Amino acid sequence: MVNAMEVRGLTKRYERFSLDAVSFTLPSGCIMGLIGENGAGKSTTIRLLLGLAKRSGGEVRVLGEDPETAEPKFREELGVVMDECPFPESFSCRDVGRVLAAAYRHFEPEEFAKMCESFGLDNKQRINDYSRGMKMKLSIAAALSHGARLLLLDEPTSGLDPVARDELLDILLDFIQDERRSVLISSHILSDLEKACDYITFIHKGRSIFSEEKDLLLDKYVLAKGSEREIAALDPDRVVGVRRGQFGCEALVERGAEGGLVTERAGIEDIMLYYIKGDAE
Repeated sequence: MVNAMEVRGLTKRYERFSLDAVSFTLPSGCIMGLIGENGAGKSTTIRLLLGLAKRSGGEVRVLGEDPETAEPKFREELGVVMDECPFPESFSCRDVGRVLAAAYRHFEPEEFAKMCESFGLDNKQRINDYSRGMKMKLSIAAALSHGARLLLLDEPTSGLDPVARDELLDILLDFIQDERRSVLISSHILSDLEKACDYITFIHKGRSIFSEEKDLLLDKYVLAKGSEREIAALDPDRVVGVRRGQFGCEALVERGAEGGLVTERAGIEDIMLYYIKGDAE
């Protein structure tokens, strides 16, 4: 089975920012979380994967196609949620359904209506009366209602309450039960990604720091606690970053390099923060 995405050396140069040689592979039937601080290049990456911007270099295959040269029907295979609702403010759910029915050959009106109802969206209420969370729910319902094989979601949980976020994660996990389907999702709520993702790709200052299986990544590092002297004695090549406090130090280190210090589990958020902190130092 073809990989859902293959990205090699993806580069985009702007006057004040460059995406520099980003690489990752998303196997079919999996969910990949795209993480990084604001301005790291996550949204730029997604736009390039959609063919909404022309890359400066590198190779990209999305569902086996180059998004810059693919036929229009290729886009019917994609379900997209960006950080802003794409539909006119004067539209209602019913109006959105009519547009989707005209745009997509495999639009499923009953599925769209069912999802809007489950999200608590009034069929007649205008979008300009929606909260940010309601607009995001409408975008998600639209992306999931036309038989897409690949979902690209840019901050889809923004504005959603914890219950709605949990429901969305369940929807994504159900979506990939068909192994022909895959998901790329960026989010600042890293606990959500930790629950749902099979792979994590970390972009920092326009460069890919790592792209790994989530379980292997979580098993690779621990948080070690000790005095500043004890932390300083650790192998510096295996220490990602150090946080110094009033009562001691904490470091993200490769498992096995903790030297007998007290440790605790490192989450995805810890790993990202310590990589950024270590880079700053």
